[in-house]
Amino acid sequence: MKRVRYWSARNARWLRSAYQALERLLVALHPIFKRLGYQRLDRAFAAIEQMVKGFLFDSQSCGQCTLGETGMACPMNCPKTLRNGPCGGVRSNGHCEVDATMVCVWVTSWEGSKRVGDLESTIQVIQAPVDVRLKGTSAWLRAVRKKLGVTS
Repeated sequence: MKRVRYWSARNARWLRSAYQALERLLVALHPIFKRLGYQRLDRAFAAIEQMVKGFLFDSQSCGQCTLGETGMACPMNCPKTLRNGPCGGVRSNGHCEVDATMVCVWVTSWEGSKRVGDLESTIQVIQAPVDVRLKGTSAWLRAVRKKLGVTS
């Protein structure tokens, strides 16, 4: 999984473009989603997300995806689950202090964000703390509702 995760960060520019295109498609489908009911669709979307994002990004399905802001690197892969930067224990070779076999998620995120080319709207955005109640739910459907200002 780590190999694909690193590949995704190296290809962050076009993957982010694809991710944004998917978001536009899902926003366009909002009337259908609303008619069917977001709650009814959540389990199916969460399963699809787990397969796709799990494979490409080693996503941990937190339900509050920040891939677009973190260089297409899932910050939940950090052993300390830090969402706003490294802990300060990054080794001199860029590896994690907890898992020496793993490149720090935030080193990977920084590299991916540089490839995207817009650091101000990516990695420099402060993320909200994780709401653990949302784990395993659809971040895609949540993003659609947030973008449209829909609460239910």
